[in-house]
Amino acid sequence: MEDTVLAAALTVAEKAAEPVVNELPMPPIVFGILAFAGLCTLLLVAYAFRSIGTRH
Repeated sequence: MEDTVLAAALTVAEKAAEPVVNELPMPPIVFGILAFAGLCTLLLVAYAFRSIGTRH
C-alpha cells in the first residue's frame, strides 16, 4: 500500500517538474496590431453615429 502511494506521488511530482510550454499561435506584435485595428474600427463606428442625437 505504501509503495503504491509513493509511486503515485513520484509520478505526479515528475509530471509537475516538466516545463510547460504554451506557444502563441502568432507573434506577440500581431496581437497588438489586431487589438489596435479592432479598437480603431470601434472608434470609427462610434464616430459615425456622433450626430444622430441632433437629428431627432
